[in-house]
Amino acid sequence: MATVEPVVGEPAAVADLGGERALLVADVHAGIEVGLRYERGVELESRADERRDRLCSLIDGTGVDRLVVLGDLAHRVGAPEGEEREELAALVSAVTERVPLTLVEGNHDAGVADAFADDVDVIEPGGGRLGTGIETGHGETEGGIAVLHGHTRPDPSLRSAEVVCMGHEHPQVRLEDAVGGSRTERAWLRGPLKPSVFGDGDAGDGSGTESSPPSSGPELVVFPAFNERSGGTWINVEGGSFLAPFLPEGLAAGDAYLLDGTRLGDFRRV
Repeated sequence: MATVEPVVGEPAAVADLGGERALLVADVHAGIEVGLRYERGVELESRADERRDRLCSLIDGTGVDRLVVLGDLAHRVGAPEGEEREELAALVSAVTERVPLTLVEGNHDAGVADAFADDVDVIEPGGGRLGTGIETGHGETEGGIAVLHGHTRPDPSLRSAEVVCMGHEHPQVRLEDAVGGSRTERAWLRGPLKPSVFGDGDAGDGSGTESSPPSSGPELVVFPAFNERSGGTWINVEGGSFLAPFLPEGLAAGDAYLLDGTRLGDFRRV
């Protein structure tokens, strides 16, 4: 059975792929300070070294055999250059000195695969499987763990996976106390996907009610952003705007979890 276990207190999870174990993270957004400088004129001290050290510490601490980035390894849209490319080069080098690196191409990763073709294994935006599933008699694969970034619909071939892992949303929850104070925290979102997400039709009726028909699709795990400066989607705020073209309608149900493992329950009611 495919397992994806979050690392307590971290925006990362370990996936058991049978023959190997992989550390999964999403939305590293290396070079974000450079991007914010050009995009918004905001000057922030770079946390490049801190991000790289934190990621390498997770690899070392979990003893995994591979790192998988679920898209948006880079921040600026376009081929990496200048300071951003330098940060990416240092990050890729530090990771690949330890384990192989797989990148699921995200909407911010244009040119990254070409720039680091000798160092990074690439999965196209529609997604793919990690490890090996069970071969059927029809030349298809069932079970296992599928990965994609989330800015496109998943490839129909992933319908038979047990678990689908994605990034892109940067899910967050806004929590309020009894006296009106509030804070925002990164969160996980997990729930069963409706099978129609993998087809060409509607991803669901969008009602999100308990009367919605049960789904026989795989479990979806939406990863919090690894980069704490990248903002995100408030998944528990009415009228919140999801980024993925199949969310939230494509979820039959879904629970939100904080990084420390606290289960908040139905994300629509948090």
